[in-house]
Amino acid sequence: MSGHSKWSTIKRKKEAKDIKRGNLFTKLGNAIALAAKEGGGDPDSNFKLRLAIEKAQTGNMPKEKIKMAIERGAGVKNQGGDLAEIVYEGYGPQGIAVLVDVTTDNRQKTAAEMKFIFDRGGGTLSGPGSVSYLFRKRGVVTVKTEGKTEDALLSAAVTAGAEDIEYDEEETMMYTNPKDLMKVEESLKAQGLQIVEAELSYQPTTYVQITDPEAVSKVLSFMEKFEESDEVQKVHANFDIPKELLPITE
Repeated sequence: MSGHSKWSTIKRKKEAKDIKRGNLFTKLGNAIALAAKEGGGDPDSNFKLRLAIEKAQTGNMPKEKIKMAIERGAGVKNQGGDLAEIVYEGYGPQGIAVLVDVTTDNRQKTAAEMKFIFDRGGGTLSGPGSVSYLFRKRGVVTVKTEGKTEDALLSAAVTAGAEDIEYDEEETMMYTNPKDLMKVEESLKAQGLQIVEAELSYQPTTYVQITDPEAVSKVLSFMEKFEESDEVQKVHANFDIPKELLPITE
């Protein structure tokens, strides 16, 4: 399993237990508002907005809050500053490469916060292009494995038009060309698979192996600090940690 998939799984389970609901709703609302700003407020014609709404619904965000976020992004309600999407790049503990997707209306404040988190965690904030070449943008559909074999899910993925899969006994990730994400998601649903999440993400092309328990703790703590920020939407990193060294999150 890659660092991407492990962190996605850990983060999703921690969101259900640890992350304050208000913090989560702020993140989800910002993602919806930005998507509506960029492509309009109709999820039928704005796939990025549709993905943001689906994620908000999975997070049990109230319908009224979703509606308000759409209106804010589409300019129906002028609330706060002008939202922008920024990707920060840098290195973390053990030399892992990190991409941080941020939605913010205060670039100066956010830049200072990102630098603080990198520095405090033993990493370094660097410039655009410094680590992004170690990742490639892909569509990712995560499905419940539900006892299905790897061959069965691979067959479903091929039928849907996915490029490859990352099998796990609990959740399996299916990778697609970004432009095929909606088509693949809909096909997998039609085949009866339970969708956990569909998103555009960054998959590492090379990995940093981490096998020391103390180093594992430092890396995961470093990642969590970014997730605690209201402005951070996603964090991508190229670490690879043996499953037996991951914290128990059940």
